Amino acid sequence: MKFPRLSRPHPPPALAHQGDDDLFVPAPELTDWVSDVFLDDASRLHNPDHAHLLMARLGFLWTNEANERRMLPVAGTAEMTRPKPMLSKWEKARQRAQLRAWFPAEEGEPWAPPDFLITLYAPFAHQCDDATFCALVEHELYHCALKYITDRGVPVWGIRGHDVEEFVGVVERYGVGAAAGQTARLVEVARSKPTVAAADIGAVCGTCLRAVA
Repeated sequence: MKFPRLSRPHPPPALAHQGDDDLFVPAPELTDWVSDVFLDDASRLHNPDHAHLLMARLGFLWTNEANERRMLPVAGTAEMTRPKPMLSKWEKARQRAQLRAWFPAEEGEPWAPPDFLITLYAPFAHQCDDATFCALVEHELYHCALKYITDRGVPVWGIRGHDVEEFVGVVERYGVGAAAGQTARLVEVARSKPTVAAADIGAVCGTCLRAVA
């Protein structure tokens, strides 16, 4: 297996800490890194679960703006860029203009917006270890789903929910059998050895864990 040509991307220094100015910076280096690390079947961290994303246009952003959802801090989000129907014509045009500024067309190619926009919280990405960073990125990739392909061969995309969502207290008090969804499957997987070893991550990301021959 080959080693990816890119080391783990890091956010710009200006976004490494939360500041007074809320910034959103496009990260094309993340698009390249994801393709090289998770989508290329010759990579040591290739994940066939993401094979459908070879057909997708992915856009990445770094931000230093803190975010919360359901009273929990957010390290990353994945969303579709298709304008919501309730937006006005100007709102849709403004959104399109912003996407065009962030993700311009390749030279000689017509412009098209990303199918998915993935935003990562730069202060978290700046300080987390390689394994956590890889897990964060893959978590967002798992949200990016292919619903179906039309008769004309056009992919139709959607956002996939989590496999497992449950309160720790429910499992603690009533056991895995009382939990919703695939919690039991998650517990089974958690008891087994991870399929991605720390040494693999260190070799792929090329940062701090340890060298691998």
